Amino acid sequence: MRTTVDINDELFRAAKAYAAQHNLTMRQLLEQALRDALDDTRTSRSRATPPPLPSFAGNGARHGIDLTDNAALLDAMDAQS
Repeated sequence: MRTTVDINDELFRAAKAYAAQHNLTMRQLLEQALRDALDDTRTSRSRATPPPLPSFAGNGARHGIDLTDNAALLDAMDAQS
C-alpha cells in the first residue's frame, strides 16, 4: 500500500543514513520499525504484572516472642486463642 507520511527532516536524514549503512531501502526500514513496534506492544501486553502481595496492619511481633522459634510461636498462638 502506498501512503504519505510527514517526518521531521532531521529524523528522516538519520533514518536515510541508517538505511544506507545497513543496505536497506527506506521502505524496508520503515516496515521493520513498524513490525518491531507492534511486536513490542503485543509482547508487553502478554507479560502481565502480577498483583501486589497483600499486606496486613498490625503492631508487629509481640515483645518476647522469637520469630525464628517455631515452638515459641505455637505456644504464643495457643495462649492467644
